[in-house]
Amino acid sequence: MKVRGQAAIVTGGASGLGAATGRALAAAGARVALLDLDGAAADAAAAAIGGLGLACDVADAESAEAAVARAAAAHGPARILVNCAGIAPAARIVGRDGPASLAAFARVIQVNLIGSFNLMRLVASAAAGLDPLEEGERGVIVSTASIAAYEGQVGQAAYAASKAGIVGLTLPAAREFAALGIRVCAIAPGLFATPMLRGLPEAVQEGLGAAVPFPARLGRPEEFADLVMAIVGNPMLNGETIRLDGALRMQAR
Repeated sequence: MKVRGQAAIVTGGASGLGAATGRALAAAGARVALLDLDGAAADAAAAAIGGLGLACDVADAESAEAAVARAAAAHGPARILVNCAGIAPAARIVGRDGPASLAAFARVIQVNLIGSFNLMRLVASAAAGLDPLEEGERGVIVSTASIAAYEGQVGQAAYAASKAGIVGLTLPAAREFAALGIRVCAIAPGLFATPMLRGLPEAVQEGLGAAVPFPARLGRPEEFADLVMAIVGNPMLNGETIRLDGALRMQAR
């Protein structure tokens, strides 16, 4: 799909992978709406790229429906959706204080997996009514998985389960939406220099980066955005989860 002139929605768009993706889409000529739980941060990030910032809890049906409607009112129905919103609290299933909080586990699934599904269902429903572009294409959806989906570490049970759900969702969604001309892919990043990791001491960041076979560093959000743009632009990329990890395979701890 050619990006110029198309409406795009990016969740988790106020920072990290989402903000970088929003910048790349805007630079290519898309009309970009950045959705984030932090509405003020979304506004600031959107102002920098000439886009629209919207407060949105992706895990809440009404909040997501309202945000997608506002984005459509401003830019038209989105043909491009990139799901970057997510949380990654660490907790053992059985810790020093006993079993993990079921509510905490459910919240991770709600935000990371159900939140991605929530936006997918809304954007795909609207895109299905758009006129087809070349080769019959109507839309592209890219969700964010993680290499934790394959090699989740101790303390990552909730996060790994949520990201494995993204991987499992991608192919059946692509198959269902094929009749509508909507492609679905996912990206499974490794260790990236997002705000979550940037908050760690410099020595810890360097140690994490050194674990990556090549290049031996943390990934840059712009590199994630580059892959999003490649997926959007290549009509044969469909139903696939692509690892973006410098050949890293996570150890148990």
